[in-house]
Amino acid sequence: MTEPQTMRFIDRGGDGGPDVLRVAHGPAPTPGDGQALIRVQAAGINRPDIMQRKGLYPPPPDASPILGLEVAGEIIALGAHETGYAVGDRVCALVNGGGYAEQCVAPLGQCLPWPSGFDAVGAAALPETYFTVWANLFRIGRLSAGETVLIHGGTSGIGSTAIQLARGLGAIPYATAGTDEKCETCMTLGAAAAFNYRTEDFVARIRELTNGRGVDAVLDMVGAAYFDRNLDSLADDGKLLIVAVQSGDVVDGVRLSKLMRRRLTVTGSTMRPRSAAFKAEIASALLDHAWPLLESGACKPLIHAVFPLAQAADAHALMESGAHSGKIVLTAGP
Repeated sequence: MTEPQTMRFIDRGGDGGPDVLRVAHGPAPTPGDGQALIRVQAAGINRPDIMQRKGLYPPPPDASPILGLEVAGEIIALGAHETGYAVGDRVCALVNGGGYAEQCVAPLGQCLPWPSGFDAVGAAALPETYFTVWANLFRIGRLSAGETVLIHGGTSGIGSTAIQLARGLGAIPYATAGTDEKCETCMTLGAAAAFNYRTEDFVARIRELTNGRGVDAVLDMVGAAYFDRNLDSLADDGKLLIVAVQSGDVVDGVRLSKLMRRRLTVTGSTMRPRSAAFKAEIASALLDHAWPLLESGACKPLIHAVFPLAQAADAHALMESGAHSGKIVLTAGP
């Protein structure tokens, strides 16, 4: 009988701070129908990982309890009914869990080839932010060339991706960030202007730069604290696209007549609970529209720091500090 394969992974030893994360050993997963088993070389860190570690974001019932929503590596096995990929292919993938490990299972529809010229770290920094930005800003928000968008958290993984994709596809991005240095980074990424939210009124600056019109869309991860100001930043018929609620999710004192009078749209979404079919649709759109920008160099992931798998706790502490600009990535192997 063949001995079951084992692997290293990061175990969450209960809810709590970064110190609950520890290296553990256990059985490697096996791919089911329409799935690939990936030998993980790198895995991205995202805020949902922080929430899950704290016990605030439980994984879906059919997902691995191991943290990690995006990986890059080599396919080492395929389940039944596979199409489009072969053992040995290098892919990055949006996964439903299990990324902080040496091996991870991914639905084939959520896999994408490494863009030409990319290494594992760069490829691992793509899936979560690119799937999220495309689904919200372009699929729901229908942002098009010539339109304007305000992007909060411009140097976060989501923000830096949104700035580059918007610029690369002909839209005009504005951004907010928490320091002057981070605002300069936003400008380097392609923002038409960037505002330090600690010292500037972004609503007034948007109105000034758009001749009082406002922007066509706002991509927001702040939530309640910015809700009313986001509405004031929008042009008539504009869209507020909410992808996170870091400041809370309860809004008081907002006049609904403002939405009605100005024909505003407010929408929100989360990626993890969406169906495999929906995520496969987003992957196909990314391959057609975003991957050429990555391969040409018009877009590239902003990488702040890389940690070995065993230092996942340090990586989480860095993310929670807010001192980073761009992605934080774990490396799991050669």
